[in-house]
Amino acid sequence: MDAMSSEEYASQSKLLQEFTNVPSIGSAWLFKTNNEGRSTAMFSISQPDLLANNKRKCILHSHIVTRATMPVECHWSPFPTEMTGVSVVVPSPSGSKLLVVRNGEKGSRTTLQIVKQSHAEKEIHVDQSIHGPLYSDEWFQGISWNREETFIAYIAEQTPQPKPAFDDIGYRRGGSSEEDCNSWRGQGDWEEDWGETYSRKGRPSLFVLDIASGEVRAARGITKSISVGQVVWAPPSSRGHQNLLVFVGWLERNGFQSTARKLGIKYCSNRPCSLYAIHSPFEEEPNAEDTSVSGSKSSSASVATNLTPIISSAFFPRFSKDGKLLVFLSSKRAVDSGAHNATDSLHRINWPSDWKADQQLSAIDVVPVVMCPQDGCFPGLYCSSMLSDPWLSDHRTMVLTSAWRSTEVILSIDVLSGEVTRITPEDSDHSWSALAISGNNVLSVSSSPIDPPQIRYGRRASTEDHGTHAWVWDEVTSPLTAASNKVKALLSGHKLSILRIPVPNPSVELSDGGQLPFEAIFVSCEDGSQKPTVLILHGGPHSASVSSYSKSSAFLASLGFNLLVVNYRGTLGYGEEALQSLPGKVGSQDVKDCLAALDHTIKEGLVDASKVAVVGISHGGFLTTHLIGQAPERFAAAAARNPVCNLSLMIGTTDIPDWCYAVACGAEARRLASESPPLDHLRILHQKSPIAHISKVKAPLLMLLGGADLRVPASNGLQYARALRERGVEIKTIMFPEDTHEIDIPRSDFESFLNMGVWFRKHLKQI
Repeated sequence: MDAMSSEEYASQSKLLQEFTNVPSIGSAWLFKTNNEGRSTAMFSISQPDLLANNKRKCILHSHIVTRATMPVECHWSPFPTEMTGVSVVVPSPSGSKLLVVRNGEKGSRTTLQIVKQSHAEKEIHVDQSIHGPLYSDEWFQGISWNREETFIAYIAEQTPQPKPAFDDIGYRRGGSSEEDCNSWRGQGDWEEDWGETYSRKGRPSLFVLDIASGEVRAARGITKSISVGQVVWAPPSSRGHQNLLVFVGWLERNGFQSTARKLGIKYCSNRPCSLYAIHSPFEEEPNAEDTSVSGSKSSSASVATNLTPIISSAFFPRFSKDGKLLVFLSSKRAVDSGAHNATDSLHRINWPSDWKADQQLSAIDVVPVVMCPQDGCFPGLYCSSMLSDPWLSDHRTMVLTSAWRSTEVILSIDVLSGEVTRITPEDSDHSWSALAISGNNVLSVSSSPIDPPQIRYGRRASTEDHGTHAWVWDEVTSPLTAASNKVKALLSGHKLSILRIPVPNPSVELSDGGQLPFEAIFVSCEDGSQKPTVLILHGGPHSASVSSYSKSSAFLASLGFNLLVVNYRGTLGYGEEALQSLPGKVGSQDVKDCLAALDHTIKEGLVDASKVAVVGISHGGFLTTHLIGQAPERFAAAAARNPVCNLSLMIGTTDIPDWCYAVACGAEARRLASESPPLDHLRILHQKSPIAHISKVKAPLLMLLGGADLRVPASNGLQYARALRERGVEIKTIMFPEDTHEIDIPRSDFESFLNMGVWFRKHLKQI
């Protein structure tokens, strides 16, 4: 490293620390108190710890006071409480108890701790012979207290099959203990997992904890081919029993031609799933022949009942507070079309007070898929998560966070009438996300690319002051905001705008939705027309870049770059027809959209055409490498994070080979898909790939790769990087051996964006 580069690394790393130190809010809960107008909020926050190379998790409390005509007041605890080694915390419905989960590492036990307001009430150590770690991710996780707060249902990894034992004589029929130094364990049969981020985790199963006894039992009667997630307790029946659990089940037979294959599930809502109901293992009649996983007598096995047999997708089940409605989301458009994400729909089941397993239930459509939204109107549901308690006090209105073109908004939905209302300000370019609900109040967070997250407290305004159903959003001053004052100062001279980009030369074959304008988020710095610009491209392709705060993008903006973040057609939030216009046209339609957005800003005099760099991850990396190949004169530098560079290589190594077919072949993908693609398929995949244009690449490229990436294995980027080096193009490759597709381990994240800043400054200064 020369002296100039060394100085750049030193100054930029100090700057990046300012952004890294800003804590982020993971989740929050609201609890009512006995005092009218007062409630307690609990926030789970995290902050990267670069020295320990993990994320420091803390809990922060606040007392919230509301008065009819006055702004909300918040009284914060003086310091956050660090939760060392904690995987997840889940308060009980009343807020009087807290479940603290510490997942065992390297084979150690999982600890379940029940904490009351003044002390730890109970601690249960669950041996690996019972189950492995609890699932704490956003997809399989389901930790649910029953209403009486006596049982907790949760999802954990089932104990793996015993491995064969050997000694110096040979195979030991009786096996051996782990402590036996004269023998060793073999590997046994390979077990398929659920792909990216689920390495060696492929059997999520349902368990129930009896808090009083500390006993853990596995649910019985669930077919082994079903992976379980998102469990909730059903309301008590009219006979007073509270013995039903509702969960989401994914069948492993979702491979090509319905073969048994666990295709990667992370970011993939197109995996078929159903809602099931089953009795709690603690509330069935005892059977002397069965033994529970914890060693005591278990209950007789019931059989899980499929509640949604005619719907190809059903997830995020939520019961209304009065127990009369079961509401769930569906991504049947993704399942039926093969797109890895698509527009969601919302459904409800009128839940009987005394439901029996042989009673068929009908699912009623509440919010259908929006195909082609009118200008400015609701574009459809795009929900990556749902609050555990999303209900307002009327028992029929739920609150969801959803993408709405280039922003994220909070919606209220009347699940009886189907009426959808945007309750966050319509004139706001910020993105909003709901954190918790109490009565008719919504705790939320709002942010923009140049405004770090700000806590907001929403409440229904009185009709005489603001009109029917109007909402007022009070800004809440918090210690978390104070931590970002320096970051705010660094971004104070920047401006945010959302640009509408007309579709370039729309084909008559396109659907109406496919011809609608798409958008780009533009962040300009002072004298932006003279400054370099970074084109930022999201992955997916069926995901979205919303106008929320991002540490990495804010860091690049603080270096003096304009940011042009393109939501090309195929992005979520613009209606189903726009989304479905892309499959089969990747490498052409999406590339043209990116260039059209860039051309638009140049025509408007917003950016300097000679000072443009480009960066993207995954499919965004696919577009990055396509752009520097198809438009080599337009980019001075590029950076790609785990990019898709060669679909014909990726199809044999990725956890989602169906994705390769879907993006390259569109409607024909399901018919053509195969684990052993013939030569003509490989030719199509190669022609759609950036590597087909590698001979034209001129821009210096920074390649950032995760060595543990199962989605786009590092071999894809390495092949492209080596081919560039062979052609004399400047290429720098950094490998993060322990990191997965997102490259989000704190040190890896820090080093990747530090190198990106240095790389762009170096090559854009040379112009």
